Amino acid sequence: MGKTLRRWLGRLLIAWLLLSIVPVALLRFIDPPTWSWRLARDIAPPAAISHVSQQWRPLSQISPQLQLAVIASEDQRFPEHFGFDFKQIGSALAEAKKGEGLRGASTISQQTAKNLFMWPSRSFVRKGLEAWFTLLLELGWPKKRILEVYLNIVEFGPGIYGAEAAAQHYFQTSAAKLTSYQAAALAAILPNPWKLKLGTSYNQQRTAWIQRQMRQLGQVTLKQLD
Repeated sequence: MGKTLRRWLGRLLIAWLLLSIVPVALLRFIDPPTWSWRLARDIAPPAAISHVSQQWRPLSQISPQLQLAVIASEDQRFPEHFGFDFKQIGSALAEAKKGEGLRGASTISQQTAKNLFMWPSRSFVRKGLEAWFTLLLELGWPKKRILEVYLNIVEFGPGIYGAEAAAQHYFQTSAAKLTSYQAAALAAILPNPWKLKLGTSYNQQRTAWIQRQMRQLGQVTLKQLD
């Protein structure tokens, strides 16, 4: 019985490794036609979606301003860490102990893994799987590929996926032509794209803060991705 159990556990482990590693390896070179988070939204959206828009664009056709804006807004140590920003995690836990509430500390790599492979949930199982896929992305993909996929699948509003759809929807322009202000304004809604809106007082304050961070980080941050 013990040998049989170990044999089946070994087979399950191999099957799991193949089911997780193979898709990650393929998606380094193949643009995903859909992804788990989008499917979950299609099945059970938080509110009604009138229209779904998404057009894939290579990173070369996405404004460097938007690339820098999402790094400034979501993950300033993105070029340096290996998928997990333990400094930010420590800061978030320290703030929570002071009673300030637990804020998110997910990196762009984690968010990419979540959007590609996970479902809307806050369970420890999902977080564990997210961590595993984040590690696979960091091991198998260059930083630029992680950023490219993230910018093409992240939600910018109900039914609005990716930089190109967001640029057209909010500013009637292409992702390649986004200005610094427009890029910062889009990045400002990423924490909660179903509730945060452009033009609100919060969005304007957040946009100004992101632009200041962009100036401090500079284009050298994008060069570090190489």
